[in-house]
Amino acid sequence: MNAEELSRLQRGVEKYWPVVRWVETTGSTNDDLLNKGEPGTVLIAGEQTASRGRLGRKWVSPKGAQLAMSMVLRIDDNPPPFGLLSIAPGVAVTDVVPQAQLKWPNDVQIGGKKLAGILSGLADGRVVVGIGINLNFEREQLPIPTATALNLEGIDVDFVDFTTQVLCAMGERFAQWQQRDPQLLADYRKVCSTIGQHVRIELHNGEVVGTVDGVNDEGEVIIDGTTYSVGDVHHLRPKQ
Repeated sequence: MNAEELSRLQRGVEKYWPVVRWVETTGSTNDDLLNKGEPGTVLIAGEQTASRGRLGRKWVSPKGAQLAMSMVLRIDDNPPPFGLLSIAPGVAVTDVVPQAQLKWPNDVQIGGKKLAGILSGLADGRVVVGIGINLNFEREQLPIPTATALNLEGIDVDFVDFTTQVLCAMGERFAQWQQRDPQLLADYRKVCSTIGQHVRIELHNGEVVGTVDGVNDEGEVIIDGTTYSVGDVHHLRPKQ
């Protein structure tokens, strides 16, 4: 991103994000902002060399193929449920990419294939939310067979315009979280493909197989009447 493009982006998102920075390469935008980042700051990287996904998985972010960025939010003494914070950025992506759906809690997918990953971290009254959205991959570059990218789904975007739209949507959805607006959860339930699915959820002490009844007001998934706040969900074939 050149200086003119960065300036255009900054003007487009300043209502929500007063500080927007760009780096050509870094290890992890989340780590950079956890170490030093004021609320309202966005860091975008052309390439990440040490990025991570949920549950410690490696997240591939090759140069020029992804929108990789992190944002800093202030956390009050009595914040809304963090389970709802984790779903807000995923809903924001579906605002911009209406073809997308969310696998609980926040895996952004198109046609069951992963388009984006989201990871949050807490530090000193702040939360850093990182996201990587696959924009322009060759099929053989995909890290796993169940991944996809916008270009592979026939969706071509202008990098600056798309980033502007995503950051504005993020600002709106984070504001809903901070204001405890029930519309955030209502909209999440509309785009959550996990609700009603037969699933397997992997837990730290085993796994559970069952049917998802819904997502509660804390953002937890409900499987056969039992709630789970953390776990890795896999959609299974419907029971015959």
